Amino acid sequence: MLGFMGLCFLIMLFAGMPIGFALGATALFIFLKMDMPILFNMVPQRFFAGLDMFTLMAMPFFILAGQIMNKSGITTRLVNFANVLVGHLRGGLAHANIVASIFFAGMTGAAVSDTAAIGTMLIPAMVEDGYDKDFSAAVTAASSIIGPTIPPSNMMVIYGSLMGVSIAGLFAAGILPGLLLGLILMILAGYISYKRGYPKKEKRATLLEMLKAFKEAISALLMPVIILGGILSGMFTPTEAAAIAVAYAFIVGTFVFKTVKLSDIPKLLEQTARTTGVVFLIIASASILGWILASERIPEQIANTFLTISHNKYVILLMINILMLIVGMFMDIAAALVILGPILHPLAISVGVPPIQFGIIMVLSLNIALMTPPVGACLFVACGISKLSLEAISKAIWPFIVVEVIALFIICLLYTSPSPRDRTRSRMPSSA
Repeated sequence: MLGFMGLCFLIMLFAGMPIGFALGATALFIFLKMDMPILFNMVPQRFFAGLDMFTLMAMPFFILAGQIMNKSGITTRLVNFANVLVGHLRGGLAHANIVASIFFAGMTGAAVSDTAAIGTMLIPAMVEDGYDKDFSAAVTAASSIIGPTIPPSNMMVIYGSLMGVSIAGLFAAGILPGLLLGLILMILAGYISYKRGYPKKEKRATLLEMLKAFKEAISALLMPVIILGGILSGMFTPTEAAAIAVAYAFIVGTFVFKTVKLSDIPKLLEQTARTTGVVFLIIASASILGWILASERIPEQIANTFLTISHNKYVILLMINILMLIVGMFMDIAAALVILGPILHPLAISVGVPPIQFGIIMVLSLNIALMTPPVGACLFVACGISKLSLEAISKAIWPFIVVEVIALFIICLLYTSPSPRDRTRSRMPSSA
């Protein structure tokens, strides 16, 4: 059954069918193969049930907040602030690109938006300043995946909703991995910049210049503080936080920056509806396949296959990460998350990986797929901005892929190693 499912899906995918329709059509072909027409009656029910989760309402709100903030022109302020902070380092604009992505991540949670907004500004600026065009595009695409790692993250909303895991906990746990990614990318960018002799600012920015740039960017920087502060303090839920983010973005864009007009709102709502509709169609269609997988006990079969190889959680995590990195190279990451999540989540829990930590690992490993050929969405956006071929950017981005995979395995070790208290407790004799 699993082989037939994979064959049907791949045929339709390579034929050019949108992934949401390909998932739904695959389910229909499986019902035909099972020769049980009565199962067609449950398709609408499962289609609706896949979206019948209140926490998923956070996604369109976060998307709309990101659209408004993009329209408000915050990118210029964030890039300027980042350049003031790190522009004096060798390869200053490359470092500013990465730091700007960290700032941008706290507002949109979408890698493609990050690539488009920051790349449009910084790729031409980097080329004009003496950086190679392929390097400029590669560092932009590579740093963009920090967006769905640092909260708010749409991927975390999907994972938390489907797996019944605390979205607030996922948001809190995503901060450190996102910052670690940024640090590792800056080290690599600094090394390449030193080797190639890329420029830097002649002098470090003064304290007054830093304060001025911070003042211009503070309205944008406050958004993630409000979102995370409210969620972690218990003032509001992630869904309520998303709605508050929209209100804050609207106020900042309309009354502070004065770059968003009421006439822009219908267009922003249309863009939000399109983006949300695509993701929700994938989730709903994948939920039908998820029901088939569960009824055929395929998750248990896959788990047993993994466990026949090893019961060591680090070996299991290694196999899971390799699987997700490969799947992410050929499949939309939202679809991969919806399909693989119900299969791999119980397996990880069974070998002692906490659910929140595994959610971060899964989201991060799939995020890396956004910058890997042949279907990395961020690569295609970077290609469009830089006018380079996919092959050219793919050659330039491979060092970044390597260090981000290394970061993934470091995070696996950090997030799944027992704490000193746990090790002490494990050595204590149990009472009779």
